[in-house]
Amino acid sequence: MSYLDELNERQILAVKNIHGPTMVIAGAGSGKTRVLTFRIAHMMHEGIDPFNIMALTFTNKAAKEMTERIAEIVGNGEARNITMGTFHSVFSRILRYNADRLGYPTNFTIYDTQDSKSLLKDIIKGFSLDEKAYKPSNVFGRISSAKNNLISPEAYEQNPDIQQEDKMAKRPELARIYKTYASRCFNAGAMDFDDLLYQTNILLRDFPDVLNYYQQKFKYILVDEYQDTNYAQYLIVKKLAAVYENICVVGDDAQSIYSFRGANIQNILNFKKDYPDFKLFKLEQNYRSTKNIVEAANGVIARNKDQIKKTVWTDNQEGQKISVIRTLTDNEEGKTITNKIYDKSRAEGLNYSDFVILYRTNRQSRSFEESLRKLNVPYKIYGGLSFYQRKEIKDLLAYFRLTANHNDEEALKRVINYPKRGIGKTTIENIIIAANQYNVSPWDIISNFNSFPVAINASAKSKISDFVTMIKSFKAQLESMDAYSLGQEIAKSSGILKELHTDKDKGPEEIERYQNIEELLSGIKSFVDNQPEDASKSLSEFMLDVALLTDADDDKGDDKNHVTLMTIHSSKGLEFPHVYLVGLEENLFPSQMALNTRSELEEERRLFYVAITRAKETCTLSYATSRFQWGNLISSEASRFISEINENFVTHESPERGGQGRSLSGRAASYEQPFTGGLNRSFTSRSLTPINKAISTSSSKTTNMADVHLKVGYNVEHDRFGKGKITQLTGDGGDKKATIFFPHHGSKTVLLRFANLKVLESE
Repeated sequence: MSYLDELNERQILAVKNIHGPTMVIAGAGSGKTRVLTFRIAHMMHEGIDPFNIMALTFTNKAAKEMTERIAEIVGNGEARNITMGTFHSVFSRILRYNADRLGYPTNFTIYDTQDSKSLLKDIIKGFSLDEKAYKPSNVFGRISSAKNNLISPEAYEQNPDIQQEDKMAKRPELARIYKTYASRCFNAGAMDFDDLLYQTNILLRDFPDVLNYYQQKFKYILVDEYQDTNYAQYLIVKKLAAVYENICVVGDDAQSIYSFRGANIQNILNFKKDYPDFKLFKLEQNYRSTKNIVEAANGVIARNKDQIKKTVWTDNQEGQKISVIRTLTDNEEGKTITNKIYDKSRAEGLNYSDFVILYRTNRQSRSFEESLRKLNVPYKIYGGLSFYQRKEIKDLLAYFRLTANHNDEEALKRVINYPKRGIGKTTIENIIIAANQYNVSPWDIISNFNSFPVAINASAKSKISDFVTMIKSFKAQLESMDAYSLGQEIAKSSGILKELHTDKDKGPEEIERYQNIEELLSGIKSFVDNQPEDASKSLSEFMLDVALLTDADDDKGDDKNHVTLMTIHSSKGLEFPHVYLVGLEENLFPSQMALNTRSELEEERRLFYVAITRAKETCTLSYATSRFQWGNLISSEASRFISEINENFVTHESPERGGQGRSLSGRAASYEQPFTGGLNRSFTSRSLTPINKAISTSSSKTTNMADVHLKVGYNVEHDRFGKGKITQLTGDGGDKKATIFFPHHGSKTVLLRFANLKVLESE
């Protein structure tokens, strides 16, 4: 049992306790995944049949890494017999095996978010509703929330509180949309991601024999990241574990940050109520970060009321204090942080891959991208368009989907006229209308025009018939050909390869599209070659793997030498030597939308905790005292989270105008109000013209800003927007703002202490 030698005392206790309800609370960097992995290996070492073990993770990547590590300990043959994967991947396979019970085909399609929004857009248009009021993304979010809370379309329609909410939101037709969406998905033989959990709950609820079978099969259940489970996931696990109660959940309530996706922190906080005789193990030793970072993070998260108390500690070195940098604008923040990364990498011989810039929202990346490009520093943004969401990839995958499931409406609409074969938009719309009229799939219409009359001319019918024949020929080879061979055949016969090859000489974008198809086919080849001998190598099996990929499975930890830019949510589970957490301003982080209740604020604080604990060696925080939003310069105040860090673990820096920084020990006398957005008077001796400087009148006479009595109607000149007229004045002293109309830029609101206005003349 040498593998136990790799664990500390607390970890060993958690690993050895393999029977009964168990909760492992694992602080940041405490070796959570190792404990989960070794616990499974230990269970098998103690004689538990791997066929009776189910381990649920939140990424396919985590499941793969755990399986490989277990295989090293117990052998590859036995490790393969464990049911391990994400909630969606494990239960999608259970649903495929039992699909007929629910009226679905075994090869049902899994719609991604783009597919779902496309279908909803079609439904909204068909109902002649205002797409501004019924934005597909908002409607999809509402339906997703309903499914995650196991609310059926019928229950949604009959719930007076839900109906009142929709009326208040001026979207009274949501129930009808939800009902139609569910019906269209069913007719298409398709489930969206939420359905994989929603339908599993229905399966276990309505078919006791199925529930009993899986209760007996999965006698031992392990759940990773339990704090991120939603109600649907919680209920599935609770039902399956009800007989033997050999359930082990691993997580950290301090890192519960996904309530916007339906995650419910109460699942982990109330575990002791569900299983009163549970055993609790706390992993509190942090192996990742320095003492300063660990202690700083502890001090912040301790302010949350809803939590399971623990004391995270580390034997690592003390390390540098957390740096706090205040800049004047968001553009200056971008320059300052990128200069620091550039200088540090050169001075210490570090790779750019050692650095990450974290922000609250994706839109904050702009100023950092601009500054990194100017310095020729390579960078990569995560959370952008993934490989499988690119048009050319989606097009070929749609052919694959339609081959496996002829009723897939979204796939059919995508490729029936791509590459172009003379089937017009009106023809396609008439097919969809007929399908809805007869309550069948569009494929039923186009494959049997005699049974379903539709207003389409003879020429279009002939072209559609050729298309139907081609798809049927692909279907005929689905089981006899492996995924790669059939994938190649479809790419060629559909005309996609020819279409992209013809475009290959048009420019770099066209060449890249063709190369992306080549990369997809190479990926299919790799899939086929790496499948075990007794496993399916069919295109249907490959498509199942692709459909279940999530954003979290993107390769964020590759070894290419670039600075990483990502949202804090995307960084969960990752670590970097040097972390730069930017945009730490009130109403940005914490978000203005998360300040209505204590629970919302506490989730924002947990998000801040997650950000800090990504850092191994250094952590730098930055904020700007003004930020452009929608063309207006808005005054900003430092985030409350900065002031929540114990001052013993913080050092403050003031950027030089060239972007370099100088360190201040503690709170300098000139830094009396570091967290209020007030002026740092030590700045004024340098070239900070916009702050506390004089403004010029047309006679070149300078006057201190405090002495200038501006009025509505004054004509002024701004460095960036040119000449304009003051239309409104608000605020007092250092917070005084002016709304100015600029003929070429419209109305802008500026903070006078930053604006460096020239007063030209009054009316």
